[in-house]
Amino acid sequence: MKKNSLLITVLLLCLTIMIQSCKNTDGQSSNPFLQEYDTPHGTAPFHLIKAEHYEPAMREGMAAEAKEIEAIVNNPEAPTFANTIVPYANSGELLGKVLNVFYNLMEAETNDTLQQIAEEMSPLLTEHSNNISLNPELFNRVKTVYENQKDDQSLDAEDRELLQKVYTGFVRSGANLSEADKETYRAYSKELSTLRLKFAQNALKENNAYELHITDSTQLAGLPPTAVDAAAETAKERGKEGWVFTLAAPSYSPFMTYCADRELRRQMYMAYNTQCSKGDSLDNKETVKRIVALRRQMANLLGYNTHADYVLEQRMAENSENVYHLFDQLIEAYMPVARKEAAEVEAFARKSEGANFQLQSWDWSYYSDKLRKAKYDMDAELLRPYFQLSKVQEGIFGLATRLYGITFKENSEIPVYHPDVKAYEVLDEDGSFLAVLYTDYHPRASKQSGAWMTGYKEQWKDEKGVNSRPHVSITMNFTKPTAERPALLTMSEVETFLHEFGHAIHGLMANTKYRAMSGTSVYRDFVELPSQIMENWAGEKEFLHTFARHYQTGELIPDELVERMKAAQNFNVANGCIGQVRYGMLDMAWYTQTEDFNGDVEKFEKATWAKLQVLPAVQGTCMSVMFSHIMDGGYSAGYYGYKWAEVLDADAFSVFKERGLFSREAGEEFRRKVLEKGGTVHPMTLYKDFRGQEPSIDALLRRNGIKVDNSVKGRRG
Repeated sequence: MKKNSLLITVLLLCLTIMIQSCKNTDGQSSNPFLQEYDTPHGTAPFHLIKAEHYEPAMREGMAAEAKEIEAIVNNPEAPTFANTIVPYANSGELLGKVLNVFYNLMEAETNDTLQQIAEEMSPLLTEHSNNISLNPELFNRVKTVYENQKDDQSLDAEDRELLQKVYTGFVRSGANLSEADKETYRAYSKELSTLRLKFAQNALKENNAYELHITDSTQLAGLPPTAVDAAAETAKERGKEGWVFTLAAPSYSPFMTYCADRELRRQMYMAYNTQCSKGDSLDNKETVKRIVALRRQMANLLGYNTHADYVLEQRMAENSENVYHLFDQLIEAYMPVARKEAAEVEAFARKSEGANFQLQSWDWSYYSDKLRKAKYDMDAELLRPYFQLSKVQEGIFGLATRLYGITFKENSEIPVYHPDVKAYEVLDEDGSFLAVLYTDYHPRASKQSGAWMTGYKEQWKDEKGVNSRPHVSITMNFTKPTAERPALLTMSEVETFLHEFGHAIHGLMANTKYRAMSGTSVYRDFVELPSQIMENWAGEKEFLHTFARHYQTGELIPDELVERMKAAQNFNVANGCIGQVRYGMLDMAWYTQTEDFNGDVEKFEKATWAKLQVLPAVQGTCMSVMFSHIMDGGYSAGYYGYKWAEVLDADAFSVFKERGLFSREAGEEFRRKVLEKGGTVHPMTLYKDFRGQEPSIDALLRRNGIKVDNSVKGRRG
């Protein structure tokens, strides 16, 4: 009996261990988000993260943050910066850790499962956020600290800036609303989060759905070998004969530039510009109307006349009048030139197409390229062999080394979320660890179109002064390698690389106490300065000579080719500027609405653009329904920021032109006075501290070769 009893006890113990082991395998203890990351530099363990981990981790993160907020609210001590503002700023670390991975992969490596999780969790996450921002007890403590300590000299400048940001954030999120209005605000914000998600999902599905399948090689006339090979590779991947062209930029752009078949160009143009506007399940017209209405209604609740008024209060521009003042300056300076450019392209096309030929939007890239070649003997494809992606990366990383002393070391031990992705340790000049940089270069069906910089971890300093360094990612959709050749970029793609790398530099240089103010946490119309200033190096021979070698021969890019490129750099520049102004005007038109819009989205758009129309308007096309920047992204009433920052970058780059393209002195000043500061100081103060003066539009006009006239000078607000 005793022996049997002992055996039973041992068996029960083993069974208990097995059951516990199963729980550990399937339960929360195996969820990588809920454990310390055992990876280099605490990077996200993508190799361990599974779809089923997200929802439990999000719920756990929300519960943890709710407890952190509850502890602040229930603190019996009088509210102070130390016991209220600091713990509030540091709250939500677990939830942030989960959401950083989740939402970044929703853009870079999504699937149906992740999208379903987003649909289910988005309303709950919005409700959680509202529970914090609309918590009256929490706001009372924040308000008390703000009223008692905003001028407290025991707080340093960064502390006071954080206090201002936290207090203002509560007010702008509805903390002063009545209880009834708070409930309305909750409902609006929850619906808005769902609609933004729907907009983005529709855009991705529509973009992925289209392909132009060609089996007749004669229809490839005019296309360069790089485009043909890429299309053959895409067809092979999809199990088809011939060639497949898609709406992804590396496929669409060369097709529109080089395809000699006008009808095929028209088909591609219409496919691209009618996305999400066909009246089917992916149509975004009604979604656009509702997103615009919700944002206006939320602004009205908070006491603003329009959504633009709400947004611009926290921007360098300050108000819509200053935005339109910038647009007026640009239109006056560039529109006459843009019309001349278009007339010249059309006249050139008529030499081969006949006197009655009317230039259409699907002809613009094709005949512009031919005219540029005729005038400057410059074809963008001539540059591509010198821009092998790996060498471009070496050049851009090397530029950062020259300017800032930092270096990049690939670390294959850092987990990545896709085989295309590489991870680098970024080291400061003294060899100390500065940041992690992920690079993700090529298009795929699971990735949104476009290019962007983001972060998986912010920078901040803990109470002991330990500097927690950031994890930054740059994601692009560059031309892919083929069996015949490596990835070769266009000049436009090189500029895009520099642009996103500039954002990355801003993020990885962050050096502030609080994560809410580090890196790119700055005004939206200032955040593009560090990115756009980097683009200036693209056309400089000294920079190109550091990396631009022919991928087959190793020959350095010829000076004569660089000179031809520089001579052509302002070719049709006015049309490029007016194109950006058009987008900015559309953005402002939507978000200066003072009442619900119930009309036709396409007609509204075309009416907005009427005075800026250079080529004939194309019926059936619509930008608003796929304009993710202003509908789903963070640029609502803020798209003007690209042109605003272009004025800043043209003016600021003159410092490097004066001191030397690779001036370490200028680089260190830019790092110390702009990049490291994040949102701790008003951006105009940062700018003037670096440049020594307020910006002027004159530098941009000079760079673009547009004659400076007294009528287009003046302040920018």
